[in-house]
Amino acid sequence: MSALAIAWASVRRVVRDRTALFFIVVLPIAVILIIGVSVRGFQTFKVGVLDEGAGSTGRAVITALAHDDGLAVVRYGSPAAVSKAVARGEVTTAVILPAGMDEAVRAGRSATVGIIAEQTNTSQQAAAQAVEAVVARQGALVQAAQFTVSAVGGTYDAGLAVARAEAGRVAQASVTSRVVDANANVLPEGFSYSAPTMLVLFIFLSGVVRGANIVDNRRLGMYERMGAAPVRAVSVIAGEGVGFAVVALGQALLIVVVALVVFGVSWGDPLAATALVLVWIAVGAGAGMLAGTLFRTPEQAAAVGPVVGIAFAMLGGCMWPLAIVSSTMRQVGHATPHAWAVDAWTALLARHGTIATIGGDLLVLCAFAAGLLLIGTVRFRRVLTVR
Repeated sequence: MSALAIAWASVRRVVRDRTALFFIVVLPIAVILIIGVSVRGFQTFKVGVLDEGAGSTGRAVITALAHDDGLAVVRYGSPAAVSKAVARGEVTTAVILPAGMDEAVRAGRSATVGIIAEQTNTSQQAAAQAVEAVVARQGALVQAAQFTVSAVGGTYDAGLAVARAEAGRVAQASVTSRVVDANANVLPEGFSYSAPTMLVLFIFLSGVVRGANIVDNRRLGMYERMGAAPVRAVSVIAGEGVGFAVVALGQALLIVVVALVVFGVSWGDPLAATALVLVWIAVGAGAGMLAGTLFRTPEQAAAVGPVVGIAFAMLGGCMWPLAIVSSTMRQVGHATPHAWAVDAWTALLARHGTIATIGGDLLVLCAFAAGLLLIGTVRFRRVLTVR
């Protein structure tokens, strides 16, 4: 039996295992979706609105809020309901338009618009500032209409119409933001964060958990039967290693393609991204080979493997950026290969790096892969020769 035949048998075993396919195919995509949505940042704030009888002026404010791209308006019928909505997080902030607002501005008086937001809640404060900007623009139109009435005469409605017409003719100041920090050390938000980090997590995790296949083969005496064929130990080791790599490659391609097509993730420089994925596949294969010789039972591999894989991912920055932890924890995290892989993806996606940019990270990952494969091979050979 050749190494390729052993590898093919190992791959078929995974393909026929529905539980394994769930963890290799379905779970990574689901986690990428969940985390990607969770860390996409605040693009739209939900704003609760309570109209206590503000009249046409209040309706104009509500219309302006509804037409703002960063705000989504939710109407409420009582102060208690809107306050409870803010407290429960159903809306980020709330606006209270007082009764008699229209009559006040038509008479040249001011009207106070209430905004509900906690001072200690940064999200609510950001939403409140966005609402204040919209209300301020409407207030400027009201002031212009009041000035027109006092200076020229006429009705308030006519003055407001003139103010709106002139506001439409005046060129608006535009603000363009551009990231100029070439040393960004955090992955972009959204799916550009979840896709590469979950690729790092699941390829390594799947390799460790699939070490149970080697343990199961040992328990069933499969390697003893191969030795009686006879099949050389090097063919068995190479076959199992290739099997790990093929499954990891399939999983990596699935994550990359789905993230690219469905979630719109840009993987950066193609050559650098390809090199990084292939090196990480080698790391995952080495971890699987080593796990297969460390665990004594398949149940032990299934129980301990995920704990080890997730712990390494947490330390290595797959769950949260290492930039937000202490320097000591960053050093601890870089004892795992995950941190170096995440650093490389950060350089590619956040700083638009090339293969030269991540050359140092690739060398470290190659060292991890070589070490894991070497130790796993030595231990595997010992398992095969001690029968």
